[in-house]
Amino acid sequence: MTDIIERRLKVTHSIYCLGSNMPPCLVLLLLLLHVACTIKVPLDPTIQRDLIQPPTIIKQSAKNYIVDPRDNIFIDCEAQGNPYPIFSWTKNGKFYNVAKDPRVSFRRRSGTLEIDIHGGGRPEDYEGEYQCFARNLHGTALSNKILLQVSRSPLWPKENLDPVVVNEGAFLILQCNPPHGLPPPVIFWMSSLMEPIVQDKRVSQGLNGDLYFSNVLRQDAQTDYSCNARSHFTHTIQQKNPYSLKVLTTRGMPERTPTFLLPTGTSSSKLVLRDEDLLLECIASGVPTPDIMWYKKGGELPSKKLKFENFNKTLRIIGVSEEDSGEYFCQASNKMGSIRHTISVRVKAAPYWLDEPKNLILAPGENGRLVCRASGSPKPTIQWFMNGDAIEVGATNPNFEIAGDTIIFREVQSGNSAVYQCNASNEHGYLLANAFVSILDVPSRMLGPRYQVIRVIEYNRTQLDCPFFGSPIPTLRWFKNGQGSNLDGGNYRVHENGTLEINTVRKEDQGKYTCVATNILGNAENTVRLEVKEPTRIVKGPEDQIGKRGSSVRLDCRVRSDSSLRLTVTWMKEDTQLYISSRMKKDEDGLTIFGVAEKDQGAYTCFAKTELDQDSSKAYLTIQETSSPTSRLTSHLIDKPDPPLDLELTEPSVRSVRLTWVPGDDNNSPITGFIVQFEEDRHQPGAWHNLASVPGNVNTVLLQLSPYVNYQFRVLALNELGSSMPSPSSERFQTAGAFPETNPSDVKGAGTSKNNMEITWTPLNSTQAYGPNLRYNVKWRQRHTGEPWSNVTVWGNKHVVWNTPVYTQYELRVQAENEFGKAPEPNTVIGYSGEDYPKAAPTDIKLRVMNSTAISLQWTRVAPASIQGSLQEYRAYFWRESSLMKGVWVSRKKQQQSFMGDRVRGIVSQLIPYSIYKLYMVAVNGRGDGPKSEVKEFITPEGVPSAPKYFRVYEPNREIIVVEWGQPEHRNGNLTAYNLRIQPFNGTRTGKAVLETLSPNQTKYTLQRTDPVSRYRFSLNARTQVGAGEVITAESPVRQDEVSTTSVPSVSPVPVTDAPTETPNIPPTSSDATTTLLATTSVTLTTLLTTETADTESSLIAVTRIHNIATSGPSLWNLTALPNTYWANITWMHNLEPGSVFMVEYTDSNNTVKTVPVKAHVPSIQLFDLVPGMTYRVRVYSQEHPSVTSPYVTFDTSSAYTKNQVDIATQGWFIGLMCAVALLVLILLIVCFIKRSRGGKYPVREKKEVALGPDDNKDGDGSFDYRFFGSDEDNKPLQGSQTSLDGTIKQQESDDSLVDYGEGGEGQFNEDGSFIGQYTVKKDKDETEGNESSEATSPVNAIYSLA
Repeated sequence: MTDIIERRLKVTHSIYCLGSNMPPCLVLLLLLLHVACTIKVPLDPTIQRDLIQPPTIIKQSAKNYIVDPRDNIFIDCEAQGNPYPIFSWTKNGKFYNVAKDPRVSFRRRSGTLEIDIHGGGRPEDYEGEYQCFARNLHGTALSNKILLQVSRSPLWPKENLDPVVVNEGAFLILQCNPPHGLPPPVIFWMSSLMEPIVQDKRVSQGLNGDLYFSNVLRQDAQTDYSCNARSHFTHTIQQKNPYSLKVLTTRGMPERTPTFLLPTGTSSSKLVLRDEDLLLECIASGVPTPDIMWYKKGGELPSKKLKFENFNKTLRIIGVSEEDSGEYFCQASNKMGSIRHTISVRVKAAPYWLDEPKNLILAPGENGRLVCRASGSPKPTIQWFMNGDAIEVGATNPNFEIAGDTIIFREVQSGNSAVYQCNASNEHGYLLANAFVSILDVPSRMLGPRYQVIRVIEYNRTQLDCPFFGSPIPTLRWFKNGQGSNLDGGNYRVHENGTLEINTVRKEDQGKYTCVATNILGNAENTVRLEVKEPTRIVKGPEDQIGKRGSSVRLDCRVRSDSSLRLTVTWMKEDTQLYISSRMKKDEDGLTIFGVAEKDQGAYTCFAKTELDQDSSKAYLTIQETSSPTSRLTSHLIDKPDPPLDLELTEPSVRSVRLTWVPGDDNNSPITGFIVQFEEDRHQPGAWHNLASVPGNVNTVLLQLSPYVNYQFRVLALNELGSSMPSPSSERFQTAGAFPETNPSDVKGAGTSKNNMEITWTPLNSTQAYGPNLRYNVKWRQRHTGEPWSNVTVWGNKHVVWNTPVYTQYELRVQAENEFGKAPEPNTVIGYSGEDYPKAAPTDIKLRVMNSTAISLQWTRVAPASIQGSLQEYRAYFWRESSLMKGVWVSRKKQQQSFMGDRVRGIVSQLIPYSIYKLYMVAVNGRGDGPKSEVKEFITPEGVPSAPKYFRVYEPNREIIVVEWGQPEHRNGNLTAYNLRIQPFNGTRTGKAVLETLSPNQTKYTLQRTDPVSRYRFSLNARTQVGAGEVITAESPVRQDEVSTTSVPSVSPVPVTDAPTETPNIPPTSSDATTTLLATTSVTLTTLLTTETADTESSLIAVTRIHNIATSGPSLWNLTALPNTYWANITWMHNLEPGSVFMVEYTDSNNTVKTVPVKAHVPSIQLFDLVPGMTYRVRVYSQEHPSVTSPYVTFDTSSAYTKNQVDIATQGWFIGLMCAVALLVLILLIVCFIKRSRGGKYPVREKKEVALGPDDNKDGDGSFDYRFFGSDEDNKPLQGSQTSLDGTIKQQESDDSLVDYGEGGEGQFNEDGSFIGQYTVKKDKDETEGNESSEATSPVNAIYSLA
C-alpha cells in the first residue's frame, strides 16, 4: 500500500535512530553495529499538511554558471518546507539586498533571482559568487556557491600574414591562436571561400586548434587556409586572415622517418580528473605519412570506454577512473622506421559521495546519526554546518556530538529540529549536502477507510489492512470480536505495516477484527469485518462424446456455489465464447445441441464464475456421419479430401482481407485443417507460399497482408491421409503501398582487394518491399574519426567502396527505401576494408630439436601495425635439403606447419630422421603470406629404422629353412646390424630362443633343421647406432604331413594396454607355402613369447586387444590394435548384417578426434599417418546404429627415435674378441699360402682319361681334388664347424661364396690361384654340370680342408 506509514529497519550508512525505551546495553550495541530505523512519513495529504518540515533545496543553478549577455539572467533556487521557507542571497560572501536593485526581483513563491537585462541592465555588473539561503522556523538550508560569469567572444587581432613557403615533403604547422573566450570557442579550418579543409591522416587539426601537415604536397598550395572560431551562445563565426602556401617542388620527394610534431620530446605528462574524458594526442610528420598506434604499459587499453579520433591521432577515454592512471605510448611508424612517445597520466578526483547524508525524522527521546562520507584525490576534508553556521569540532552540545564524518544524536527533543550541512572539499572542488533532522510528536492515528467488509473464499489466504501513523511509532495489536488476546502466530501473522495475514481461512474465522495503534501520545483503532464464502465448484461437468450427424447432444455443467454470491455460467468453444443459436438450449445444468452437424465438432468448455472465484470443465465433441446402405458399402473407402470451392474475399482493408470458402468432401476421413497459400505477380509470379493455417472446423480467416502486393489466394484441405489438391484461385487483391518497415539483414563489409571494401546485404523479399522502386541507401564512414557519412543509392545487394586505407574499421548502414518513404533508421554494423600482405616477418626464431622427427619453434610476433589485416596464423615452411646417409635421393618439396592465432611457439613434427632441413616462417593474414624470415638450418638426429620391406620364410627341403628379407624402407640412419630371433616350437612346447646379430649387408639366412618335426618362429628388426627398429615376425610353413590345424602354444603374452589378450589360432598352410609379411602388415604372433626370452622383448611391439563375449543383439567385440611407428592395424568382430558400415574413431594425446568409415567384408582397417611416440584411443561403432559400439582401446605408436642404448659394437670385450678372430684368420691364411707354395699333391691324372667317380675325391695319400664340394658332401659337418644351441649346424663365418664377391665363377683353382681348367680331369659339359654343387665353396671351408 502506498498510503501507509511503515517502521522500517535499514542497515545503511547514512541515517540511524534508536528507540529510547531500549535497555542501555542494547542501545550501545546497536550504535556500534550502525543499525538504524527511521520514520517514513506517509503521502497522505492530511498528514503532510499537519507535519513540520525544515527547508530542503530542490533546485539550484550550476556551480559554474555562464550566461548569455543578451538575455535576462535567472539564478535558480527552489526549496520546500513546512512552513514554507523564505529566501535570501549573498553575493561574494556578503548579504545581497535584492530590494535595492530595481532590476533584480524574486520569482513568485520561489527564491529564484530574475535580473532584467532587457530593461537596461549591464550583465557585467552582476558577475560574482552567489549563494541562496532558505529558512523557516525549523532550520536553514543552503545552496551551492554559484559563480555567475557572462559569456565573451573577443575579436581576432588584426594581423598581416605573409605567404608560407615550404618544401614539398616537409612538415608544416599553421597556428590558429584564437582569442580567449568564455566558454572557449569551437575551432575549425576553412578556405577564404568558406569551403571546408579536407582532413585525413596527413592533414588534421589538433586539439589546440592548429592545423598540422605531416608532409606537404604540391596540391596543398591550391587553396588558402583560414582558422574560424564559433561562439557558443551567439553562434557567430569569426574568421582569421587566411594563410597562403607556396610549395617548393623537387625532383623526387625524399622519404624520411617519423618525428613528433605534438607533443615534443620523448615523454610528457597529463593530469585529468575522475569522471572527465581523457584526451591524449600524438601528431607526427614523415614520408610516407606515419600511422599512429596506441598502447598502455603493463595492460590493455579499456576497450569499453575507448574511442580513437582524428584518424587515430587522438585517444579518448570516456569517464576516467583511478585504474586508468599509468603510462601510455603512442607509436608513429612508416616504412622508414618508427618512434615512440610516452605520456604519463595521473588521475586525480574532486570530492565525490560515498554516503551522502539523508534527512532524518525522529520522535522525541530517540537517538540517531547523520553520516557524510566522501572520497577524492587528495582526500577531502569534512566540515559540518548547522543552519548555515559552522560547527566547531571541539564544541559541546547536549543533543549531539561530531565524530569525524558522523554526527551522533542522543535523546532528541521537540526543539532540536535543524538543517545540517556537510561540506567535503579538496583542491579540485567541493560538495555541499543539506540534511535536516526533524523531531515529530504525532499521536496515533488511522489512515485507511473505516469499518471495511472483506469477503473471501474458504481455504484461501487473505489480508486485513490497517494503515496507521504516529511519532513515536505506535505499536499495533489485533483482536477478534472485541475480546481475547493479541492475534499473532499460528494461522495469523502481523506485518510491520499493520496488515493481518490469515494463511488459511476457515468458516470459524468469520467475524469482526479490530486493530489498535498505541504510542505515548494516544491510541487509535479501526474495525474490519471478515465474511467467509463457499467455493464455486462444477460437480458434474461435460464429457467427451461422439454424436451422429442430425442427432441431439447434451453437455452437462452442474455447479455448486455460495448462495450469497452471484453465479454466471458461460460456454466457450475453441477458446471463443459460444453463440447460443436457435439449435441450442442452455439451462442451469448444461447445454443441449439439436441436429448436430460437422461444424458443431470441437472442444467445449463450461465456465462457472462469481465475483470471488471461478471453475471450468472441458470436453470434446466429435460428429460422425449417419450410417446408410450405401455408406456401409463404401465406409472402408477413405481418401484425401476434395479441394475447397467457392473462394470469396470480403472485408477488404489496408492490410487485411477475409477469405471464405466451402469445404470439399472429406472422403470418409474428417478434415483436420486448411492451409491458405498466396501468389504475387510482381517478383515471383507463379510461386505459391503458405500464408495461414486454419482448424478443420473453420472455413473463414482474416488474412494479415503486406503492403503493395497483388495477392491471389488458394486453399488446401488436410486430413490424416494428407492434403487435397489446391482449390481454384481467388480473384486478385491489391494492397496499398507504404514505406518499408524493415531494413536488409546480414549486412557485411569486407575487402576483396587491399584498397576496397565490398558492402553486401540480404535484400528484402517481395512481401517486405511495401512499394515500387525498392532501393537501398548505403552509408559508410571510418570508425572513431568523426568524419561525415558517405552514401550512395543502390538497387542491387552490393556496393564496392574504392580507395580505402588498408584494413580499416568502417561503420556501415543500409536503409531500405521505396516511393512511399524510408524504413526506420538501421543499426550500425562494423565492416573492414581490404587486407594487404603483412609487411613484417617473425623475428628471433629459435629452434630446438626434440627428437629425430620433431623440433620446437619459438619466435617474436610481428608488430600489429605491420599485419595490415586480421592475423590468421604463423606458418613455418620447411623442406628436406639432404640426407646424412650417402647416396640417398631426397625430395625438396616444401611442407608447411600452421600455428593458428597470435602464438609465439609451436612444434613441427613428422620429420625424417638423419637429415638436413631448412626452414623459414611467415605471418599470414586473410590476404596471404607476408615476407619470409631468415632461413634456419637444422639437423634431425639418427632414428631407429622401420621394419624390413618384406620377410619370407620357406623350406627348399626337409633339412634347411631359408629366411630372406629386404632392407628397411626407412633406414633413418646408418644400419649397424640385424637382430634375428629364432625360437623353435612344437605344439604346446617351445624351445630356447636364440638371438643372432647379422651384418647390415646381409639379407638372407639359412637354418639347418635339428629334427623334422619342430617349427620355427623368426622375429627380425634392423639396428642403427640409436637402437633397434620395428620388429617383423613370421613362422616356418606348416608341412602337409602335419595335423591340419596347429594351435599356438599358450604362453605368457606381452603386456597389453587397457585390455586382456587372447590367443589366436594359426591357420594351416601347405609345406611349400611361403609366408610373406610386408612391413605394413604385422601379425598378432609378435605377442607370443616365452618367459625365457624376456631379455629380448624390448625390441618387440605390444599388441592392444579388447576381449569380451558377444552379447545378444547387434554388438562389436574383440577390438585389436597392432601399432607401428606411422600406422596401426585395427581389427574387430561383430554380428551385424553383411555390408554394414563401421566408423573407426581414434583420438590422439592432443584430443584431436578423427573418424574413418569402413565398409569391407573383413572387419579391419589400417590407420595411416600416425605420429610416432603418440598415445591413441580407438573405438569402433556402427554408422547405422551409433549405440552399437566397442569399448575404447589405448595403444602407443613406437618412436622413430630412441635414447642411446648400450651397443655391443662399442663394448671392449667385443672389440677384443673381434681382434682375436681376425688374428686367427690371418694365421690360417698364412698357413694356406705356405702349403700352396710348397706344391702339394694335386688330383692331376695325366695318364688317366677316365672320369673320376663320386668316391674318388680323395687319394690314398691324403691329397684333395680342388673341385667344389657337392652332392652328399654338402650335408656333412666340415672340420672346424660348430653346432648351434638347438642342434642345427651353423657355419663359423658367412657362407657367401667368392662368386658373391666377384672372385670367379664356376671352375677350379690351380696352385697359384689362377682360374684354369687344365689341371683337372676333362669331362663332358653335361657331366661336369651334373656333378657341380648348387653352391660355391666358401673360402673358410677351403681353409678347413687345408689345415
